[in-house]
Amino acid sequence: MSSDALKKRKSKVLRSEAGTPEMKRGRGDGDQPDARVYNEEVELDGRSPEQDYLQYKESCETLATLMSEIQELKSNGAKEGSAEVEQRRMQSCIHFMNLKKLNRLAHMRLKRGRDQTHDAKQRVDVLHLQLQNLLYEVMHLQKEISKCLEFKSKHEEIDLVPEEEFYQGAPQEISRPHLTKNDPHQLTLARLDWELEQRKGLAEKYKESLATKEKIHKSIEVKKEHLTSLQPGLNAIMQASLPVQEYLSMPFEQTQKQTEIARHLPPPLYVLFVQANAYGQACDKNLTVSISGDVDEAKALSKPPEDSQDDESDSDAEEEQEKTKRRRPTTGGQLDDKRREMLKRHPLSLCLDLKCKVLVSPNILTAEINILHLYFYYLMNLNIMTVKTKVSTTTDLSAAISAGDLLKSDTLLSCLYSSDQGRETPNPANRYQFDKVGIVCFADYVEELGHPYMWVQNLGGLHFPSDASEVRININSLSASHMESTMKLLRGRLQSRLALHKQFASLEHSIIPVSAESQHLFPAKILSRLARWTTIDLPYTRHVTEAGLAKETGLYFMTVVERGTARLQAAVVMSPRYPEVSPLFSLSLSWKGERSGRTDDNLRAMESEVNVFKNELQGPRPGHQLLTNQISRLCVCLDVYLETEGQDDGMCLRTVRGPNRLKPFKYNHPQGFFSHR
Repeated sequence: MSSDALKKRKSKVLRSEAGTPEMKRGRGDGDQPDARVYNEEVELDGRSPEQDYLQYKESCETLATLMSEIQELKSNGAKEGSAEVEQRRMQSCIHFMNLKKLNRLAHMRLKRGRDQTHDAKQRVDVLHLQLQNLLYEVMHLQKEISKCLEFKSKHEEIDLVPEEEFYQGAPQEISRPHLTKNDPHQLTLARLDWELEQRKGLAEKYKESLATKEKIHKSIEVKKEHLTSLQPGLNAIMQASLPVQEYLSMPFEQTQKQTEIARHLPPPLYVLFVQANAYGQACDKNLTVSISGDVDEAKALSKPPEDSQDDESDSDAEEEQEKTKRRRPTTGGQLDDKRREMLKRHPLSLCLDLKCKVLVSPNILTAEINILHLYFYYLMNLNIMTVKTKVSTTTDLSAAISAGDLLKSDTLLSCLYSSDQGRETPNPANRYQFDKVGIVCFADYVEELGHPYMWVQNLGGLHFPSDASEVRININSLSASHMESTMKLLRGRLQSRLALHKQFASLEHSIIPVSAESQHLFPAKILSRLARWTTIDLPYTRHVTEAGLAKETGLYFMTVVERGTARLQAAVVMSPRYPEVSPLFSLSLSWKGERSGRTDDNLRAMESEVNVFKNELQGPRPGHQLLTNQISRLCVCLDVYLETEGQDDGMCLRTVRGPNRLKPFKYNHPQGFFSHR
């Protein structure tokens, strides 16, 4: 652009970004006739961004060129106000103004783009909101459709009569066959009407039944009041009849109380209670059954815990926790508590009293009444029963020292059935329970809890099969099948132990009691005498135990028979099942040296006389005289042994026989001589 063009007078222009023309006012009030309006927004519509960009680049390049020319002129010595410098400066200002204009246009174009974007976003938001409304309406309609499809009418829950029965039973005005057979809806309505009619009839019958029930209830109440008024009189009659009941041995009141308490017994004890009562009434009048223990505690066990009790227990537990929160329990204390809980017994127990009458003497008709008390307990967590015993006698049994173990609870019922020692629990599941609480052997607790004999479990209906092929049997039939045989064994065991007790008292005083029925088994004159009878801790000879003839359950005694300088010692092993299992004798003789059954054939023959030929010495049934008869036979054999060492006294056919030089120990009655077997 030339300097002449710049010097020309230019018309003044007013710019307005808002698009409203403003006229430049002069000093006067009138408008300038030559003023023109310039609107950049209108110009912006006719310009393209590409052209503005090219113009921007061109202006920048021209401006850079002018600046470099001014720099060269100044470096060549041109003055500050020279025409060439001023001309290039004016051109630079024009380009600066052009750049500012382009900047304004760019900002205006940016603002217009933002406005257009905002308008488009608003339109999109409106359309999106309309879409969401439509989707919500669609979802609502789908829910309504689902409700309609899933709608179940109340009549579907009513069990209507079948159609055939409906047409047969309903009247024509309700069934309307001409209409309902072709229209399922009308058929359903008709069936509902018929159901309504039937229910109305049933409601009438129900009201009549309620009225009848009220009448019957009132009559029952009147009768109850009458019976209640009779109760005091009946109680007075029962109290007055107590002496008569005792005299006739018919304790009705006591039986009624026992029956009420029996409702709280655990199942095994209840089975034993019922079966023992039935057996006592039918077969054994000397068997009485009673229940003892804390009835209130048993009732608490059978009742379910209430909420109030739970709250109280929770509060008590919290208080206990507050008291003991600083005290840390030891492992040993926890195990002791678990063991006590594991071995806990039911608060109720059962007592069976078995009476045994024993004649004092065959010539005296009076009899001693001895009672065997059996106390049965139930261990709730182990599901087994135990028993303890006690013997009551009319006479004092403390005279015999060696008979101290005969009536003890640990040995009295041992091996009542073969190999049933009652030392270990018969329930196989208890072994795993013991492992959890550290119980090694149940035998350590037998003295406190009682013996878990297998026959005790059978009496209570508890069955623990040892073989998988065994089937489950009824508990009542199991108890009933063992009741009679067990009661007979118990009575026989008590009688045999009492008989042994009396015999031991005589043996300790060196007296061998021989009954009149057994006198023929021995000669009239016996010179050997009993010198000693006592208990020993271990068997006298080792070969007896090695042969398995002596067991831990046996009772061990020592007897000494003397004649002159000869001393015969006998170790006696008695089985708990005496007299069913006979005593076993092991002999040793001190006479002209020491001899035993292992070194002397005649002593072995003497052992055979008492051990092998024991059936000859049984005496009258049930064989309670077997032990004393065996000792008497030992005295006779010692006489024969010593007398046959010298001259024949005429009582023996032959003094010795065979290469073993055996002596004649067999006594022949009534001939009165001895012979070989």
